[in-house]
Amino acid sequence: MRKTGGQTDFKATAGSRAPAVDSVAHAQPPGYVSLEGVHSSVEVPHHLAGFWEQWRAFVGPAILVSVGYMDPGNWGTDLQAGAQFKYGLLWVVGLASLMAIFMQVISARLGVVTGKDLAQCCRDWYPNWTRWPNWLMSEVAIGACDLAEVLGSAVAINLLFHIPLLWAVIITGLDVLLLLALQSLGMRTIEAVVLLLIVTIGVCYFIEIFILPQTHPSFWEMGRALVSPHFRQSGMLYVAIGIIGATVMPHNLYLHSALVQSRKLQKDEPSIRSAIRFNTIDSIVALSVAFFVNAAILVLAATVFFGKESVIVSGGQLVRFGGNSDWIRVAYLTLAPLLGTAIASTLFAVALLASGQSSTITGTLAGQVVMEGFMRWRIKPWVRRLITRGLAILPAVFIIGLRGDSSVTDLLTLSQVVLALQLPFAMFPLLHFTSSRKRMGTWKNGGLLLVAGWASAILITAMDVYGLPDSLKAAWHVITAG
Repeated sequence: MRKTGGQTDFKATAGSRAPAVDSVAHAQPPGYVSLEGVHSSVEVPHHLAGFWEQWRAFVGPAILVSVGYMDPGNWGTDLQAGAQFKYGLLWVVGLASLMAIFMQVISARLGVVTGKDLAQCCRDWYPNWTRWPNWLMSEVAIGACDLAEVLGSAVAINLLFHIPLLWAVIITGLDVLLLLALQSLGMRTIEAVVLLLIVTIGVCYFIEIFILPQTHPSFWEMGRALVSPHFRQSGMLYVAIGIIGATVMPHNLYLHSALVQSRKLQKDEPSIRSAIRFNTIDSIVALSVAFFVNAAILVLAATVFFGKESVIVSGGQLVRFGGNSDWIRVAYLTLAPLLGTAIASTLFAVALLASGQSSTITGTLAGQVVMEGFMRWRIKPWVRRLITRGLAILPAVFIIGLRGDSSVTDLLTLSQVVLALQLPFAMFPLLHFTSSRKRMGTWKNGGLLLVAGWASAILITAMDVYGLPDSLKAAWHVITAG
C-alpha cells in the first residue's frame, strides 16, 4: 500500500483474486459515495439464494436508465423514419438498442466491481486538470437532455390541455416537487414510479398498434426489415445517423454505474459474480423493452403516414408531411382523422407526457452523480433540481418566446448536437477503465464485451461526427434564428 497525491493506492499480489477486487472497491475515500441518500439502501440476498429472489433484489437500476432510450428526443427520429421509409430503418433501431445494451452492461459492471461511478473514476484516475472540463461538459449534456424532456412534457401538456407552449414549458418546472417527494421515499419508490410510467407508454402503444383495427402491422415485412439492412433510398443514412446518434446518452453511463450501488453489495468473489450477472439480465430486459417501444413508434408512423403527403384535420386545416416536419405535433394532429378515432391522439399525448416525466427523473439523478463524482460537491436535492431544470427551461423559454411554437424541432436538434459532442468523453473513459486489469482485476471486460463495446463506441462516434456538420448548421439556425 502506498499513498499518491493524498489518495491510497492498493496493489494486489499476483494470483490473488479477491484482494484485487477489494483493492479497487475500497479505494473510495470515506464519505464520498454515489447518491448518498440511497447508497446501499436496498438489501440483496445471499449469492446462493434462488434466481427469482435475487432477481427481485437487483431489478430496477436498468429500468431507470432505459427511459433515456425512449425519451422525447428519440420520438422525432423514430416517427420520421417510419413515415419516410416504412420499416426500412427498423434494423437501425435494433442495432442501436443492441449497442445500448452493451454500453449499459459495461457501465453497471464498473459500478459493481469498483464501488465507484464513472464520474468518480474519471476524477480519481485521470489528471486533476480534467475534472472541471469533464464536469462542465457533463452538466451541459444533462441540461441538453433535460431540454428534450422539457419539450416533450410541454408539448404533451399543450396538446392535451391546450395550454400555450410557453406556459407549458414553465409548468414543467413544477415537477421538481414530484422528484423531491420521490427521493424522500427511497430508491424502490422511484423505480416503481418510473416503471409505472414505462408501462403507461407501453400500454398506449399496444392499444394504438394491436387494438385499433386500422394499424395492424405486417409482421412479415417487419421481420424481413430487421434482418436485411440497407440504405437504398435517398435520405436513409441521415435519418439512421439521427437514430443511432440519439441512442446512447452520456448521462446514462454515469448514472447506471451509480444506481447499481443502491444495492447493498458484498465484495467477495461469488457475490460480485452474482451482482454482475443479475445487473446484466436487468439491462438486457429493460433495454429490450425500450427497443420495443421505439420500434412501436416507428411501426405506428410506418402504418399511418407512409405513402401519404398530407392530411386534412378538423377545421379544414391541411397538414403536409415532409423531412422538416415537427413529427411529434404532426402525429398528434393527424392520428385521429387518419385512424378515425379521437382516442388515438390522446393515447399518443399521454405516452409522450409519461416519457418526458420518467426521463426528467433520471436526468436529475444523473446531475447529482456527476456533480458529486467530479467535484465532490453536495447540495440540497431541490437546489440541484432547480439547476438542472433551469439549464433546460431558460433556453426553451427564450427561443420559444422569440420564435414561437415552430422552434420545438430545432430545439430538439440542438439538444442532440450537444449530446453527440459529449458522448465520446463518457464512452471512451468507461471502456478504458473496464478493459484495464489494473482497475477491474479479474472482472475486466472479456472478449465479447471488449469487442462489442469498442466497436459500438467507435461506430456511434463515427456516425455522430459524420452527421455533425448538418447538425451544427441546424444548431446555428436555432441560435441565430436564421
